[in-house]
Amino acid sequence: MDSRSYRNLYAYALVCLVLLSWSSLIVLGGDIVHHDDVAPKRPGCDNDFVLVKVATWVDRVEDIEYVGVGARFGPKLESKEKHANQTRIIVADPRDGCSMPKNKLKGEVLLAHRGNCSFTTKLHIAEQAGATAVLIVNSQKGLFKMVCEANETDININIPAVMLPLDAGESLEKLLTNFTVSVQLYSPLRPTVDVAEVFLWLMAVGTILCASYWSAYSAKEAAIENEKLLKDGSDDLFQTQVSGSSGFVEINTISAVLFVIVASCFLIMLYKLMSYWFIEILVVLFCIGGIEGLQTCLVTLFSCFRWFGRAGNSFIELPLFGAVSHLTLVISPFCIAFAVLWAIYRTVSFAWIGQDILGIALIITVLQIVRIPNLKVGTVLLSCAFLYDIFWVFISKWWFHESVMIVVARGDGSGEDGIPMLLKIPRMFDPWGGYSIIGFGDIILPGLVIVFSLRYDWLEKKCIKEGYFIWAMIAYGSGLLVTYVALNLMDGHGQPALLYIVPFTLGQYFNPAMEMPPLLPRFNMTLLMVQNLDKKSPLFSSSLKTTAPEFLFTPN
Repeated sequence: MDSRSYRNLYAYALVCLVLLSWSSLIVLGGDIVHHDDVAPKRPGCDNDFVLVKVATWVDRVEDIEYVGVGARFGPKLESKEKHANQTRIIVADPRDGCSMPKNKLKGEVLLAHRGNCSFTTKLHIAEQAGATAVLIVNSQKGLFKMVCEANETDININIPAVMLPLDAGESLEKLLTNFTVSVQLYSPLRPTVDVAEVFLWLMAVGTILCASYWSAYSAKEAAIENEKLLKDGSDDLFQTQVSGSSGFVEINTISAVLFVIVASCFLIMLYKLMSYWFIEILVVLFCIGGIEGLQTCLVTLFSCFRWFGRAGNSFIELPLFGAVSHLTLVISPFCIAFAVLWAIYRTVSFAWIGQDILGIALIITVLQIVRIPNLKVGTVLLSCAFLYDIFWVFISKWWFHESVMIVVARGDGSGEDGIPMLLKIPRMFDPWGGYSIIGFGDIILPGLVIVFSLRYDWLEKKCIKEGYFIWAMIAYGSGLLVTYVALNLMDGHGQPALLYIVPFTLGQYFNPAMEMPPLLPRFNMTLLMVQNLDKKSPLFSSSLKTTAPEFLFTPN
């Protein structure tokens, strides 16, 4: 296997790894407000379900902080920690809290177990006994939404109730056997806008910007090289075109449609097989792609400096890999060590930095290798992705009773923080913590069209103001900005980023005020750049230079 064949094989593997693993934009801090139209509401029983912080003190020493969920009934909890009272907690006797407790209460918080009577009954009894709040321990590890029974009439409750998962309740009970425990209940509000979203926006836009100029510059350099071959009468250019061993993967219309079908199958597989071991497999695949992406970016970067020019232009033959530069041999161990260290320590608080570095390098490399031949293919690809994102974020709830895309992105049931094919930044000023994230596909798919725009602008020798690239970048940035606005308006509920990005990105190409670019059917972009550089070439045809709209949907 020669080096070109290896590069093509790697390119196809990279596309399968990244594009089949894209997920929608979503905040991973846990939604603070849960709007529920199914659970019954009526006056006195119409609270939103909110997450509640349960801070604990053991013998006046601050201890673990648990997270519970507030009830549909009762007063609302304080949103600021400084206004919440620190109150002693005692275990109900009997434990279910369905009858008047034997122990005397003087303003304490009562810890009772779920079951044997309704939630409102427990609250009425606790309030009569003198409790100031009730912590109800669920019968399982998850949280349960506490609502009023349909036939209940007395729902005038004046103390708050908070549901705790089983493991949290058992932990508190063990502490109470030997220590005095106090709790502080409050439900802080999430900030309207977090700085993390600004940085994530800059990362996404900056990644496409870098990939676009790298791709256009590479295409221009290849065009100049091919022009020399044409002038010399060499057959190497035509042999490269015929063999297809250019090192690039060109997407056509059929593969764009099939991609969404295959991606859907892969997403269902992720959803059904989501577990710790399956995430481990994805981590290994991500590391392999990240190593190659980081290596490609670093080799290209260092090759720009004359000090490394000799190492970058001297090669050694290796089995399977073919000709490999000495610079690549030096950089590869660093890239491997970097990815391995991230995989080992990916659960530490700062591991997101390594994940983003590997992810950005991988995305840039994919946008360098994968190309669309014309705007028609880009339109089909983004349109299919647009429907894909909407279906798996919203419509999938009708069949699976939960959003498949969001479940996969969060990594529910895996014990991990989600799949690694994401860029993420911790929410810096959010009292609930968590991450703002964006899937690789929300950058790569629009990026393919934007990168094509810059290559076309350079082909046509358009200045930045007259070309399509600047407007494509503005459209993408605006679409992503609208996504974040929608994300915050929806209280952090996951949003399909392509729902907003695709109309903005494609819309600017179909703006009547702008001249429609030709879609260049059947012809290679590099070859056309050669033709533009040398109009005396026998390969040049004036018909290829037209900007007539009929090129828009010419078959491949």
